[in-house]
Amino acid sequence: MGWMTWNYFGDNINEKEIREMADAMVSSGMLKLGYNHLFIDDGWQGGRDNRNNIIADSKKFPSGIKALADYVHSKGLKLGIYSDAAMLTCAGYTASLNFEEQDANTFASWGIDYLKYDYCGAPDDMETAKTRYKKIADALRKSGHDIALGICEWGERQPWLWGGQAGGQLWRTTADVRDKWKSLKPVKNRSELHGTGAGILDIVDYSWEYASYAGPGHWNDMDMLVVGLYGKKGPSGDLGGVGCTDTEYQSQMSLWSVLNSPLAATNDVRNMSAETKRILLNDEVIAINQDVLGKQAVCKIKNELWSIFVKPLANGDSVIAILNRSGSTQSSKINFAELGLNETYEIKDLWEHKVVGKGKKWNGKVKSHETKMFRLKKI
Repeated sequence: MGWMTWNYFGDNINEKEIREMADAMVSSGMLKLGYNHLFIDDGWQGGRDNRNNIIADSKKFPSGIKALADYVHSKGLKLGIYSDAAMLTCAGYTASLNFEEQDANTFASWGIDYLKYDYCGAPDDMETAKTRYKKIADALRKSGHDIALGICEWGERQPWLWGGQAGGQLWRTTADVRDKWKSLKPVKNRSELHGTGAGILDIVDYSWEYASYAGPGHWNDMDMLVVGLYGKKGPSGDLGGVGCTDTEYQSQMSLWSVLNSPLAATNDVRNMSAETKRILLNDEVIAINQDVLGKQAVCKIKNELWSIFVKPLANGDSVIAILNRSGSTQSSKINFAELGLNETYEIKDLWEHKVVGKGKKWNGKVKSHETKMFRLKKI
């Protein structure tokens, strides 16, 4: 969990604004609820020095990354950074191919805790991806500092099959998220999402079936949260990213949580609306995402109207998430036994923060693009 620079700032980042974001993550209550990483995405690089050590852009980061890491750590946060498995990054900056060990040692010397490793400019085949990700993972392990590795090759080489063995702790499942509900055009495969722009619903539809590959230490990464961006111009505003309703943002938070995706906010946490705070700071929903059992929800029902997910929790409770995929309010009648839940339950609505019933079923209205989220406790 944390906050990432990319959707709000793109590559126009600097140490002053990142320090302000760190301060806001603490003052807003985000850190207390588990958002404990601050991720610097693409655009921090300033090339290499005369010994080929990767360096930060001196105009953007006049104090250097080590000083910024020290500041972020002083706030109780961890610091993530970005590179790519090719010569240049997605935005055209210096990357790490053939400098893996040297860059890993540099990141370790700065106190970096996490590396997002992209795949722009790299070959399409799976074997090269395995080799390049394992090479950076091995270098991070040898650096002497604990640095988590996020694999970002957009799911096109099935990283859920090999990402853990290559040394990754998480792997992206799709193309980059845009600030919209769904692609404006039908897509036949995940590769087409690069051209049409992946919306919240698209990412869910291309991620839910990999539940068996997720667990503690190895996660399916559904990309960043767009909650609270409201159509801001920039990376998330490309390809039809005109913004979402608060109901749709709430659905993203619900679905990312039950599907155990990392939660990386990207809005301006210095200036959050009441609705954005309500969505991002819902401790009961965050608890589902962070449950120590680490079981990703399984999709039990999927049709044109509904996607219904069930997730077991460490204490024996279960969570169901009921997504209305349609463009209008629908009436839902859920018999829990049809979902494999055969007991009598106390039903708690995690967005209303209250018990809404007891029994073996739930009936109610679900708004267009809303996700109802219930915690079921056996009674």
